[in-house]
Amino acid sequence: MRERYTVTERLAAGGQAEVFRGVAESIQGFRKPVAIKRVLPELGKNEKFVAMFLDEARLSLFLQHANIVHVFDISKAPDDAYFLVMEFVDGCDIKQFIAWHEEHGKRIEVPLAVYTMIECCKALDYAHALEHPATGQPLRIVHRDVSPANILLSKMGEVKLVDFGLAKATSQVESTDPGVVKGKFSYLSPEAAHGHEIDRRTDIFAVGIILWEMLTGARLFRGESDWATIQLVREARVPSIVRLNPAVDPELESIVKKALAREPDARYQTAGELGEALAMHLYSKQLHVTANQLAKVVREVQKVEKAKRAAQAQPVAAILNEEIGALQSVTAGGAAADAKGDGMVDTKDWTVGLFDD
Repeated sequence: MRERYTVTERLAAGGQAEVFRGVAESIQGFRKPVAIKRVLPELGKNEKFVAMFLDEARLSLFLQHANIVHVFDISKAPDDAYFLVMEFVDGCDIKQFIAWHEEHGKRIEVPLAVYTMIECCKALDYAHALEHPATGQPLRIVHRDVSPANILLSKMGEVKLVDFGLAKATSQVESTDPGVVKGKFSYLSPEAAHGHEIDRRTDIFAVGIILWEMLTGARLFRGESDWATIQLVREARVPSIVRLNPAVDPELESIVKKALAREPDARYQTAGELGEALAMHLYSKQLHVTANQLAKVVREVQKVEKAKRAAQAQPVAAILNEEIGALQSVTAGGAAADAKGDGMVDTKDWTVGLFDD
């Protein structure tokens, strides 16, 4: 049954899309909060970009995991604007989580940092190993854009990975041109920074970067320009975590450094292996951590972020709600039809990423 969407608040904007908080309401009066991603109008007129956007929708058919944001609807407005309607994650992202600690002169507790990235590894390990439900062929998904802004933390202590919009999979319609660098520069892998072929180990490198930054409170690869940043990534020189934060055990540092090995063959070969190494470290050191502990901090961060948004709030244009009121659902094309025809994928429970920040 078709749901009606109403936008209530603008949450964020990036180079490709803007994201709003909204409400989905069915005829029976059932209401649920949603996040609505709207592709910027000028990009909606770009045929190649639209094809890539629909690739994202196609990919979402195959991603159903507790640590990945769920998508409920993929729609198009009469003026050719495209929308994704997604699960609303009530909380903050890791970028905001790190900033809050910095602003308050605090370090992120080591067990919380490790726990968060264990959960992220679960999402990646699932996506990397995913097979087409009908053919059994590996999809070879690579996220390509694992970064602090793309890992959401809910006020219930959940960790959810978003934005598979740059993902590389065999189900894509538009293939990436060889040598094209995609993803945020500071979170690229050395091979991606060189424009070489990448695989799931590039995501493992990104997890290593984020964990290093959570443990140290510093940025690992940030130059004075984009080019300088890319050069730093290519060199992949990693300063000692223990020297910057004595609370970090050398054993944990060795795990992070392995994830950050310049050569892919020297890294953990799967996100599952990295997640297991991190989990075993917590266990061996008898470090107790739960989702409730993470939730407690997230709620503090969320208070600050809500106050910031309230201070900068702008009225949501009525024309936007008129546009959303006229949405028509679209299918993702071939993969969607195949999956639906086989009865193996519930298209009401699609998952996908959020937006480029």
